[in-house]
Amino acid sequence: MMSGMASEESPTMASTPSAPPRMGTASASVDTADAPMDSAAAPADTADEPGRPATRAWTTRLVIMGLVLSALNLRPAITSLGALLEEVRDGLGMSGSIAGLLTSVPPLCFAVFGVMAPRLARRFGPGAVVCAGMAAIAAGLAVRPYAGSTAGFLAASALALMGIAVSNVLMPVIVKRWFPDRVGSMTGLYSMALALGTSLAAAVTVPMAGALGGRWQSGLVVWAVLAAAAVLPWLPLVRASGVGARNGPENRPTERPADTSVNRPADTSVNTSVNRPANGPQNAPGPGPEPDAPRITRSRTAWALAVFFGLQATAAYITMGWMAQIFRDAGVPAGTAGLLLAVTMAVGVPLAIVIPRVATRLSHQGPIAVALGVCGLVGYAGLYLAPAGGAWAWALLLGVSNCAFPLALTLVGMRSRTAAGVAKLSAFAQSTGYLISIPGPLLVGVLYQHSGGWGLPLALMTALMIPQIVMGVLAGRKRTVEDEWGWRGAA
Repeated sequence: MMSGMASEESPTMASTPSAPPRMGTASASVDTADAPMDSAAAPADTADEPGRPATRAWTTRLVIMGLVLSALNLRPAITSLGALLEEVRDGLGMSGSIAGLLTSVPPLCFAVFGVMAPRLARRFGPGAVVCAGMAAIAAGLAVRPYAGSTAGFLAASALALMGIAVSNVLMPVIVKRWFPDRVGSMTGLYSMALALGTSLAAAVTVPMAGALGGRWQSGLVVWAVLAAAAVLPWLPLVRASGVGARNGPENRPTERPADTSVNRPADTSVNTSVNRPANGPQNAPGPGPEPDAPRITRSRTAWALAVFFGLQATAAYITMGWMAQIFRDAGVPAGTAGLLLAVTMAVGVPLAIVIPRVATRLSHQGPIAVALGVCGLVGYAGLYLAPAGGAWAWALLLGVSNCAFPLALTLVGMRSRTAAGVAKLSAFAQSTGYLISIPGPLLVGVLYQHSGGWGLPLALMTALMIPQIVMGVLAGRKRTVEDEWGWRGAA
């Protein structure tokens, strides 16, 4: 089993580095990626000195590159559409209610397909599943602008969102397994990349559409290229790991050299990570005696985190889908409205690094959830009172509020002690959370169409922010889901 995460990140012990894992195992860290291997096929037991296996720097770097490139692709499918929603509605003949349904498709797909991610990861390995997810995103984004109908557009969007859904769930799993002592910093890294991709798509989609002939299809299809690039780092990792067999690298012992050290017994040579027991997943033929998956529903912390995740996702998808339209209806030009949406998303780039690192150093993360919620409440009030006059201020405040997402991802890693627990908690919190978030964007579209303004939609968004703050405080308490299973007598 993987060790529990401490409240502060601690470096891996330099004196006894562990052999790096194949894709899906849990013993590589940033600090142990120093000695490059000559080739991908080099044996794991090549040693710099007796008792010290050489590390595979190229593997760790590929994992980091894969995480960053994949994270860049987790939101452009959504924010690029938000920037051109009016043009897409006109081009496909959508009503306001159908457009609201379109903005609800992302959380629906994330809920439906995200729950499949842990099982797929156990069968094929997390890296292979993320690789396939990036390929699905590329295919969906390439097809949907030219589908020719609302149904075809929705189907192609669903294909891309399916790839996003499984990658969403497996990002925390890969971080926990490869960088168990760097959960905060690595979560911050890919959260920053996610925010960067989100803001970039919002900012440049409209100008690119204009530069490529003024057609909205051109502005949307270019994001398929970025998704295709994200496939590349995972390919050598998947090939090197031999992913595909049920008894693949996740489920068989890691090959390791005999320990020639005088001061340490041979049967503990592979156990070199801080607080990682010798009978961890890298040495066991299969998963350890974890509680059954359904028992995650017995954890109050898991439910609090799922509801917090769902409410922050509701706010995020309403913002990504509708904020540009709010500004346009207030008289802001389309290009400026897209830039305002980009600013909202770009705020998350630096904060995605800061918030996870701060969160891992606090014993209670509730105050962060409160501060982010207050920024959202002020931003909604500003959109109602002076949407055009204070547009830049409201965009900034809502951008800060949307950083509840990296906080939620960090809490997933902090509220479980083991890799298997993180996988279950990530799948449960994200799938349940995205189910909770489905009605929000749809209701906004319906209220907007039938009321003819933004007063009622903004009132709904404000009302949802209150329970989000409460659930964030509950999810931020220092406890783990494994502890709660034990309190309820789970064996």
